[in-house]
Amino acid sequence: MIDSRPDAHALIRAVLDEGSWRSWDAPPVDPVRPDSSYADELAAARVKSGYDESVVTGEGLLEGRRVAVVASEFSFLAGSIGVAAAERIAVAVERATAEGLPLLAAPASGGTRMQEGALAFVQMVKVTAAVQAHRAAGLPYLVYLRHPTTGGVFASWGSLGHVTAAEPGALIGFLGPRVFESLHGYPFPEGVQVSENLYRHGLVDAVVSAEAARAIAVRALSVLCARVEDLDPGQPPEEDLRPVEAWEAITRSRRDDRPGVRTLLKLAATDVTPLNGSGEGENEPGLILALARFGAAPAVVLGQDRRRQRVGAPLGPAGLRVARRGMRLAAELGLPLVTVIDTAGAALSKAAEEGGLAAEIARCLADMVSLEAPTVCLLMGEGAGGAALALLPADRVLAAQHAWLSPLPPEGSSAILYRSVDFAPEIAQAQGVRATDLRRNGIVDRVVPELPDAAYEPRAFAERVGRALEYEIATVLRLGPQERKEARRSRYRAL
Repeated sequence: MIDSRPDAHALIRAVLDEGSWRSWDAPPVDPVRPDSSYADELAAARVKSGYDESVVTGEGLLEGRRVAVVASEFSFLAGSIGVAAAERIAVAVERATAEGLPLLAAPASGGTRMQEGALAFVQMVKVTAAVQAHRAAGLPYLVYLRHPTTGGVFASWGSLGHVTAAEPGALIGFLGPRVFESLHGYPFPEGVQVSENLYRHGLVDAVVSAEAARAIAVRALSVLCARVEDLDPGQPPEEDLRPVEAWEAITRSRRDDRPGVRTLLKLAATDVTPLNGSGEGENEPGLILALARFGAAPAVVLGQDRRRQRVGAPLGPAGLRVARRGMRLAAELGLPLVTVIDTAGAALSKAAEEGGLAAEIARCLADMVSLEAPTVCLLMGEGAGGAALALLPADRVLAAQHAWLSPLPPEGSSAILYRSVDFAPEIAQAQGVRATDLRRNGIVDRVVPELPDAAYEPRAFAERVGRALEYEIATVLRLGPQERKEARRSRYRAL
């Protein structure tokens, strides 16, 4: 199986536009005496592999978009990174930054080069610094982890991608299993250091072939590199609302056939690239993270998936950590952030309490209030409790006509006040939880009509919401970053 995996040049041909590759590589300067055994190893590796070092760098086109590439070659001394290879990587990353290019990295390495010892080991600091400067410049960094990627390479530039995919069945881990067994005397557990397991734990966004990785990169960069300066809001969407009682709205919002965030992305968005997990070993299906476009407007989308929450478990601290990954992504790349609220409430459990649920809600609130990126919130359905509040503080807030927001489900409020759930309809009316009440009180800026119910017109409703999101994103982008932040703070200070 390993023999069938593409080498560096085959991978580059599979990903980039045909004939567009141009190398940036200068001949490596070997940090070794010419008469040493290591010099002989390098010479033999060059003859056997056909490569002059364990990495190749350069540029090409991806659907016509100019991109920089750094790709490992495992057949050259197991893809290990020594001083010369690290210098090649750092120079390429710095050039990509200077020229404003997105960077695609495809590591496949056993780690740093043992023949060069500590000096090779600390090269990962240099490479990491170059990658971090690239990210700090607001430029996308996409990673495709190949078989195998271990050691210092995985623990540095292999784990810093804005979007990270992995080769199917690839060995990916910190300490290689052979080294582990030699040190400990027993084998490392099977199935742990495999790309599919990393996906299950929210450490990579996709497990795909090289050809599919190209498609993901094309979609992702269409959002990550989108120009937002010239977006025109156009005419504001119309509001044509019929009066709805609070309890009727709540009942409608709970329908099983009501469209949610997945329907919105399917019917009203383009260039959708799902992202997976927190990147820190956690995954929660109740919180969707994706890159997408609504019309011409690009966005990082954080959406609460009510159906998944009901089938699996309520939204817990891991889901909020996934959300915070999306907030960081939007801030770093200067992309608009769209949050979609649709939750019956956060998890109430021992695991959620011990996992820091309240603290994660607080951190989400703090991040949203202070985020540099433009933000738009969509209250799409149910909006109960802290899980809803965590994604609310945005520059602009939209609400579907039958959406609502409350500190507890009305039944819970009724139980507190009357020791019975029977007064939930009256409580909902009195608390002003409806979209129209929220707009009157300055919590919501725009109400998106349901004609007469989103469940009866899922496509028309989703498209209506998509147009409203595009309008609001374009409107918010007309403000400068500091002006947006000040307006956001003033908005919530004045409530």
